[in-house]
Amino acid sequence: MQAIEIPETKNQTLVTEFILLGFRHLQDMKTIPLFTLFLLIYIVTMAGNIILILLVTIDSHLHTPMYFFLGNLSYLEICCSSNILPRMLYSFLTGRKTISVNACFMQEYVFGSLGSVECYLLSVMSYDRYLAIGKPLHYATVMSSKLCLQLIVTSWISSVLLSSITLILISQLVFCASNEIDHYFCDTFPLIELSCSDTHILKLFLYVLSSVITFPPFTLTLTSYIFIIAAIMRIPSTTGKQKAFSTCSSHLLVVTFFYGTLISIYVIPGNNRLNGLHKVFSIFYTILTPMVNPIIYSLRNKEVKDALRRLTSLLLVKTQKKIRYSNRSMF
Repeated sequence: MQAIEIPETKNQTLVTEFILLGFRHLQDMKTIPLFTLFLLIYIVTMAGNIILILLVTIDSHLHTPMYFFLGNLSYLEICCSSNILPRMLYSFLTGRKTISVNACFMQEYVFGSLGSVECYLLSVMSYDRYLAIGKPLHYATVMSSKLCLQLIVTSWISSVLLSSITLILISQLVFCASNEIDHYFCDTFPLIELSCSDTHILKLFLYVLSSVITFPPFTLTLTSYIFIIAAIMRIPSTTGKQKAFSTCSSHLLVVTFFYGTLISIYVIPGNNRLNGLHKVFSIFYTILTPMVNPIIYSLRNKEVKDALRRLTSLLLVKTQKKIRYSNRSMF
């Protein structure tokens, strides 16, 4: 461990890098299977979300507010997965678990910012579904392109600014004892636990800040779905109810998966015995959710599947034309 001597403090050193302990309960397993598993997850995550972004960008049938938000969600999932998985894969492949203090702070900052954006984005998507189902006549007027862009920009800017506060506060802490983080990435509270500074006020502030970031969008999401369910129940025909529910069922699954794992992480008390359980729920939240989201939207959404068929057919036609042209040029 690299260290810098602190003159005024005896027998203490200033930590300049951390050790991510990762999955210690899996240390008996060979690293190659773990590397292969997480590499496969990363490839599926990137491929699924990139394909969704391409479909939303290219296919004119998907140029609607709902798919504009979905494209942004896919971009967010790419960023979230790329913030954590490449370093994990590097650790599995090389056996090196160290990360510099600055890199650790940056990973925590990016993770916090993206988590905040996802909370806001999911609430915006739920409000969009409420307008589409509960106020269909006013939907096109209210959910304009300008408003959609404003909602996305506001979500990103507010999340980046709020997470910057956390980064500034954490960067003021002194780390002079253990440098081992019992996690597979630089999460906020496991990082704070290592500090030699008095962190009681900081922890209280971060809990308040987390509540400010997550509670309003969660409340908006929950309220939107209460009104959505009420609007669906007022539809007289069973077919109409099923059609209305199908337009928001994919998003409802994503919201349930996201908030279910997120709440589980913070409800479980943080002690050494339950750290393994924290990591399990963190895997769902940080690694599996970005992979599952595009699968949910593609498998349960007829418009996305139709767009994928059109894109596949277009690519096949272009490929056949290139083959024919190359065959003619040969003769």
